[in-house]
Amino acid sequence: MRRVLFSACALAALALGGAAQAETIAVTNARILTAGPAGEIATGTIVFKDGKITAVGANVPTPAGAKVIDAHGGVVAPGFFATGSLLGAVEVGSLGNDLSVNNPAIGASFDIQYGLNPESGLFPVARLGGLTSAVVLPLPVGGRGGEDSDEEDDNASKYTAGPGGEGSKSHALFAGTGAVIDLAGHEALVTKAKVAMVAPFGQSGARVAGGSRGAEFVALKEALADVRDFMKNKAAYDRAAYRDLALSRGDLEALIPVVEGKMPLVAVVHRASDIRQVLAFAREEHIKVILEGAQEGWVVAAEIAKAGVPVLLNPFDDRPESYEELAATMDNAGRLSAAGVTVAFESTGGSARARETRYEAGSAVSHGMAYDAAVAAITINPAKIFGVADRTGSLEPGKDADLVIWTGDPFEPLSQPTAVFIHGQAQPMTSRQIELRDRYKDLGRALPPGYTHP
Repeated sequence: MRRVLFSACALAALALGGAAQAETIAVTNARILTAGPAGEIATGTIVFKDGKITAVGANVPTPAGAKVIDAHGGVVAPGFFATGSLLGAVEVGSLGNDLSVNNPAIGASFDIQYGLNPESGLFPVARLGGLTSAVVLPLPVGGRGGEDSDEEDDNASKYTAGPGGEGSKSHALFAGTGAVIDLAGHEALVTKAKVAMVAPFGQSGARVAGGSRGAEFVALKEALADVRDFMKNKAAYDRAAYRDLALSRGDLEALIPVVEGKMPLVAVVHRASDIRQVLAFAREEHIKVILEGAQEGWVVAAEIAKAGVPVLLNPFDDRPESYEELAATMDNAGRLSAAGVTVAFESTGGSARARETRYEAGSAVSHGMAYDAAVAAITINPAKIFGVADRTGSLEPGKDADLVIWTGDPFEPLSQPTAVFIHGQAQPMTSRQIELRDRYKDLGRALPPGYTHP
């Protein structure tokens, strides 16, 4: 057995070439947060090879010839998820994004996967916050917050789904489908595409439908009825021998998995009364839903739990920033979790601040959420909600070796990752920001030629 010092040099060597992928690696002397049935292991070993975990436990022997990384009592946790993230679709928000579309023929059929950039400079920053996966979701009209500005109101009116001077624009009822990606920065970054359809509800949904919440539900029911009719009469539709349908053929096709109950609908909703309406709508239409936002979710926690509906939320959404969020509170996550709701934390600040996801989890714990529930909210829960739990989200044999070694509790701001593995490959522990820091921290040395005057 060869012992390797737990150092940046050793980890850099692991990252070089394909040979490291085939090598057996054992991380020993670690407190392991499995996020799986084994729970927390006070002191244990995790072994992985060829990108997959082969063993994890308190008494796991180190395989002969394995490269050993001594965690020195640090924490090993699954790689975290940036859920509801903009990673890969937004570099600088003011310069545009690949998260939304204004095209009468493309609404539900908009697919986020095709615009993702595997070379995003924000991936390394996110990895240094312990993130190895992201759930990237399209932005619906009105965004994901509560009530919006007057400027956004004017913009939303362009998407009105009801009759108007420019006719029906029912495509705006649906924002498109999201994807789960890994953050290793390679071309094959999509773990699973078409994981969910996104739609705005509450005030934003009302704007799309012409100004009324009631109008949106009428428009949604008509749209789903059109999808069901389309499924039964595709041949007639293709011959132009069927009645006109509000949605394009692409949108109708994209919504078939939703009406069949195979693809969940992410309902962006905030107010408790709106949440109740969404739950009732899902029951009546026999579709699966995921609540996103849910700042007043704790008010109807028992109803959400009874319906078996998961919730995506940001624990920092604690202020009544609109009339849709008057009951927002820092203990929303804890109350929902205690009621039996499956909770996943959404990424703070879009893409540039996704690395702060672990701070959200720590804050939720400080406001009453159980520690293991907070761990689950950024690991196994998003993996389950979006259908990739068979591959990642917890440290179990057979799953991808997506894991992070920390100096201490990952929810403590002073703890830092010392190694990040995605599919068993060690990731560079640097980013452009760190490289720029190192380049210019010594002001006494000569500057590059571009910084000197002739």
